[in-house]
Amino acid sequence: MKTPFRLAAALCASAALFVSCKGQPEQQEGDFADNLRLSDYRPVSVFKTPQSDIRQASFPVIDIHSHAYVDDVEGLQQWVKDMDENNVEKVIIQTKAYGEEFDRLYDLYKGVSDRFELWCGIDMSSWGTPDFPTKAIEELERCWRKGAKGVGELIDKGMGERASCKVKSPGLHFNDDCLIPIFSKCAELGMPVSCHVADPIWMYEEIDEHNDGYMNSAEWKIDMTQPGIIGLEELVATMEEACSKNPKTTFFACHFINLSHDYELLGKILDRHPNLYIDNSARHLESCVTPRATKKFYEKYADRILFGTDNNASSRLYRLLWRILESEDEHFYAQGQTYHWPLHGIGLSDETLEKIYSGNARRLY
Repeated sequence: MKTPFRLAAALCASAALFVSCKGQPEQQEGDFADNLRLSDYRPVSVFKTPQSDIRQASFPVIDIHSHAYVDDVEGLQQWVKDMDENNVEKVIIQTKAYGEEFDRLYDLYKGVSDRFELWCGIDMSSWGTPDFPTKAIEELERCWRKGAKGVGELIDKGMGERASCKVKSPGLHFNDDCLIPIFSKCAELGMPVSCHVADPIWMYEEIDEHNDGYMNSAEWKIDMTQPGIIGLEELVATMEEACSKNPKTTFFACHFINLSHDYELLGKILDRHPNLYIDNSARHLESCVTPRATKKFYEKYADRILFGTDNNASSRLYRLLWRILESEDEHFYAQGQTYHWPLHGIGLSDETLEKIYSGNARRLY
């Protein structure tokens, strides 16, 4: 009589023989491969390639695009420490705020460190009335006297500018004539205007098996069924028209104008509008998947690109961005990465890095 151990071994051998004769058994419901959710997918690179550990940016950095993620003195003090460790000289806080809220944030951040610079929003409270431009300009000038150095982040994802207002403002795109006197005042005061138009292309495509940005697209998808909404191409056109109507105003278009999938078009837009600049904030992961095309674009338009994070910065985030921009590492992943694709170092030249990190910002304002 076979012992339990020998019986088990015999059964395993029989099962193995059955599989080898009949082929792989059909997958049963509950198998791991059939039940792994994309949101749970955490690949680990198997490639034995160079792994850089860049602890500081190669040149002093001005982060042109961040927000008021921290609302207490202790948190701001930690932020300054992270800046010190990473060679970040200054962070621009695009508050989107005006009135008492702008004053509160200004006093809080500047009370901790002069290395924070605050930008205000546009007062949209009188939007829809004949007094709108006048009142908006009055508040803009007041914020400027308080210490605001720029305006932003203004946001239009298809329904009109919404970031600065507490009420809906459908249809107020950046090319609207009622904004001309406000943008002209920005030029007069030397205040750049930061504009976010549209979202990455994946958010406009069908959420199906062909969408390679699926995991982010599902969360941030643009609902194009809303009455009056306009899409990516039309939004980019409104940004271009705003630049043409306000030639003395300096515009910073956030996130590569959400055109990192089409560098040829993005380059033509920059060629057409000398008063338009772009930041790379929150598009590092999207752009580094095409490192050769991205490097070629960076090097050609090095005078027109500014560095930004658009995230609650930490040493972990900063060092990931230095690795993407400075190294030539291949096929790596980052903790908390939301896309499923591997990242690649772009390997920018020192001349380009210096301009993007801070040189362009110093030159512009």
